[in-house]
Amino acid sequence: QVQLIESGGRLVQAGGSLRLSCAASGLTFSRASAGWFRQAPGKEREFVAAIRWSGGTTAYANSVKGRFTISKDNAKNTVYLQMNSLQPEDTAVYYCGARFGDYHDVASLYNYWGQGTQVTVSS
Repeated sequence: QVQLIESGGRLVQAGGSLRLSCAASGLTFSRASAGWFRQAPGKEREFVAAIRWSGGTTAYANSVKGRFTISKDNAKNTVYLQMNSLQPEDTAVYYCGARFGDYHDVASLYNYWGQGTQVTVSS
């Protein structure tokens, strides 16, 4: 049984930083690609960042490029999303997804999801 557990979300002021974590059980990130997506109220889930199972390749949405960094620690079986220079428009529930094979920027192609962690950025 695969479980993804996100953590690290909280209220932060604009310009601040957060690091989100996604810990996996029943699946190893050395063999599965991971993606971070976010969903704001009334909006569809949107791609934020992804990392290939091999760890050598990452991808970012244009809106977060240069501010967010995705990484992983295979020994801890955890994927991270370092978020800097946060803005109010980054406010959303952030979800971690995992899939076997290459990463994608399409949420429906991910097989496993966590419960989400709330990030709120105040102006």
